[in-house]
Amino acid sequence: MTSPTPAAAATLEVTGKTDGTPSPPKDQGSKGRSPGRLAWTRFKRDKSGVIAACVVIFFFVVSLCAPLIAKVYGKNPYTTYGVNDPSLFNEFSYPIKPNGGISGDFWFGIEPQLGRDVLTFLLYGMRNSLLIAAATTILVTIIGIVVGITAGYIGGKTDYFIGRVIDILLAFPSTLFFIAFWPVMISVVVAPEDKTPTWLTVTSLIAVMTAFGWASIARLLRGEVLALREREFVEAAKVTGASPARIIFKELLPNLWTPILIQATLALPMFVTAEAGLAFLGVGLQEPTPDWGVMIQRASEVYEQDITYMAFPGIAMVIFVVAFNLLGDSVRDALDPKTKR
Repeated sequence: MTSPTPAAAATLEVTGKTDGTPSPPKDQGSKGRSPGRLAWTRFKRDKSGVIAACVVIFFFVVSLCAPLIAKVYGKNPYTTYGVNDPSLFNEFSYPIKPNGGISGDFWFGIEPQLGRDVLTFLLYGMRNSLLIAAATTILVTIIGIVVGITAGYIGGKTDYFIGRVIDILLAFPSTLFFIAFWPVMISVVVAPEDKTPTWLTVTSLIAVMTAFGWASIARLLRGEVLALREREFVEAAKVTGASPARIIFKELLPNLWTPILIQATLALPMFVTAEAGLAFLGVGLQEPTPDWGVMIQRASEVYEQDITYMAFPGIAMVIFVVAFNLLGDSVRDALDPKTKR
């Protein structure tokens, strides 16, 4: 067998073939594609993640369009239809029609004793709960980014002090604190004989949940920054005279978007359930303001006689929380495929 000529050997080394025809490029599907496009491609292949994303988008769209839906539907969450029309109730003030009074006029039935429309009350309740949870998630993420990066990059006494504050907040029973001190906070602003404005309740909810919610993401980012600041590209930026702000925004922050997005997608359903739990305990939004927790609290009083009223808010919350948690898992796997189980 004769050995290949030098030209053929060179061709074989470059192309892998002796006839000079080029070989197809390796990993042609991912060549030249940004990490974002690769993550989007991986996410689209995850059927459970896509379905969860559709469910979450549906909830947000329906919640934001609640006033429009109520206008087209012809009902509102504040009118007591059962009180205005006694024929809708039996002698015990429960819907006279089966399944909680579901009919062509009231698609999800009516509330026992008061007779408010369940569908519009649920839509407005979802709207209020999701807006509060979304606002809290945004604030928590921003504060967590600022505090976590500051502690990890500066280090020293600053890192020690911030670390101890984070430890205290993570160990503190935030729900018990809010239940105990929320009436005290409100009494400072509102006289005992006056009714607490809804805007003040919403503001206090967002403020307290934010105050106790940023610690976990700050601790995570602090650990990430402590590892990144010793990397070669950060040291090279320091040698070239880059300012701390430039190092943070150009070198560190682009490498932190994955944990930030993952934590944000996992935090929002947690705040939804926390807000509903506080309303259920009577220290959040109160009737007649629509809210998921208000509906579940009210349903807990009448579920033995009318289980339908409990079913709609309960099933809706379970579907939303499960879908958002699945979405968070899918986002994590798409952004960091090494964590995929």
